[in-house]
Amino acid sequence: MFVSTRTLLVLLALGLASGSGGAQGNSLPAEANANWRGVDLSYVNELEACGAVYRDQAGVRDPYAILADAGANVVRLRLWHSPNWTNFSTLDDVKLSIRRAKANKMKVLLDFHYSDDWVHPGQQIVPAAWAGQSDEQRAASLGAYTKSVLRSLDKDGLLPEYVQIGNETNTDMLIDKVVAENAAINWPRNVLFFKAGVTAVRVVERETGRPVRVMLHIAQPENIEPWLDAAAVAGLPDFDIIGLSYYEKWSTTPLAAIGPKIARLRAKYRKDVVIVETAYPWTLKSNDQAGNLLGQDSVSPGYPATPAGQQRYMSELMRAVTGNGGLGIVYWEPAWISSSCKTRWGQGSHWENATLFDFRGRLLPGAKFLKAPTAP
Repeated sequence: MFVSTRTLLVLLALGLASGSGGAQGNSLPAEANANWRGVDLSYVNELEACGAVYRDQAGVRDPYAILADAGANVVRLRLWHSPNWTNFSTLDDVKLSIRRAKANKMKVLLDFHYSDDWVHPGQQIVPAAWAGQSDEQRAASLGAYTKSVLRSLDKDGLLPEYVQIGNETNTDMLIDKVVAENAAINWPRNVLFFKAGVTAVRVVERETGRPVRVMLHIAQPENIEPWLDAAAVAGLPDFDIIGLSYYEKWSTTPLAAIGPKIARLRAKYRKDVVIVETAYPWTLKSNDQAGNLLGQDSVSPGYPATPAGQQRYMSELMRAVTGNGGLGIVYWEPAWISSSCKTRWGQGSHWENATLFDFRGRLLPGAKFLKAPTAP
């Protein structure tokens, strides 16, 4: 078929023209038979310190064990650089969480935020430790930090199987102030940081002799192709997995279009694809004074905000992803139930109506999506 010069450049940069991602690229089908049934449990240590309790039919139990028994096989954990406002999601806290995941025979996806605080599109604030550095110095710091973290984890027998180079990096990384979510990207600068991160992971792979697959993470499916095409022209290094956040509230992609989108991404970029953040409300009620982020505007037609509706929606999403060749799903913050914990915006949880546990901490039927059939 006819391929334009610009398209050929994109294909070559992504390793598609030759049909190979290279020795470290792990182009398809590296995990063709894998099946991600993931949960992000970054909040659990903090919530338990605030008195949160989790239950299933057997009674009060470790939430890691509850979700592993429910079918979860991957745990995602966020890592902040040097937060001065919390004692959680630090390296020491992440080590505790990885030990819990491995004790329950679950793999780990480590989510480097490369910030001292939350990052998402437009808010990718550089860690304070790197604030006065040039872009080249920031890239060197990112690479050294990534290697240092992974080497420390490996020394303790906690090396993760997967690593995210940034979180929802739709916009420029390591910036000094918040920008608009649709702000133009300085691609040579951004690729400098991605190269530093990917190279650091590959170095640790060689040192340890253990594979660590690299994910790049973009919020909302409609944004990924323009992002990857522009990044490829700028020299984006090879990586292994496309990670997507998918919340219908903030997306223009309906549930019915997810399957075809996953199939297209796999065919076009020859990368594994994971929906690495998603959730669905099981109620529109609140259990505390912290306002909920997912309300009526997050309810999809045909899937009411009920325990049964949550289960059906998540099972359909899992089938859409895996039935079109995607690896699977990671549910974001299924354990962020109400507690005495405080956020900057209130006491309790802003997510307790979209967890996989009810207001009493009991496992909901929605967790059954973790064992949903993978046929389309």
